[in-house]
Amino acid sequence: MLKKIIFIVAGVAIAVGTYGFMHVEKNPPQPVKAKAMVDWSMGNSLSVIPHFAPGQIVELTWHNLTDVTFKEMYVQDIDSYYWKPTFGPSVKAMEGKEVYITGYVIPVDYDENFYVVSRYPYANCYFCGGGGPESVVDLRFAGKNRTYKTDERLTFRGKLKLNATDIYQMNYILEGATEYKP
Repeated sequence: MLKKIIFIVAGVAIAVGTYGFMHVEKNPPQPVKAKAMVDWSMGNSLSVIPHFAPGQIVELTWHNLTDVTFKEMYVQDIDSYYWKPTFGPSVKAMEGKEVYITGYVIPVDYDENFYVVSRYPYANCYFCGGGGPESVVDLRFAGKNRTYKTDERLTFRGKLKLNATDIYQMNYILEGATEYKP
């Protein structure tokens, strides 16, 4: 577990450094809106609150996860800045709901069974500086799972958990994750 925490802290530090927040500024910057891959909004809001029927599993898209803003926050414990998320209404509506998402598997730590599903393949993922924190979802498996290879494109289902307070965890977590075929 300590190894996992150290790895996550190192990953957060690298990601924070990637975004250029290793310096102290006198005037804190304004919140940054997560970027959609393609903006079809024509200037209109991109937030669409999904409707849930009892027992229904709804697709969580990477576009849904861009309904978040990030504000630079200083954390004294790590003597660095990190991006604190503020989740928008469409993402908040999905919290605690059974959802599924498709993406690229990134093994963060095989020994700890720590995997994320990413919007982008490994070479362009959040950990390598190609995506933002809204482009990865932590997979917390329900039970035993097979060993996944880097960049396997798969679909997973589980309950969405939002994390805005624990800097040592991802912002999006899929609790009880299992492979899923929609």
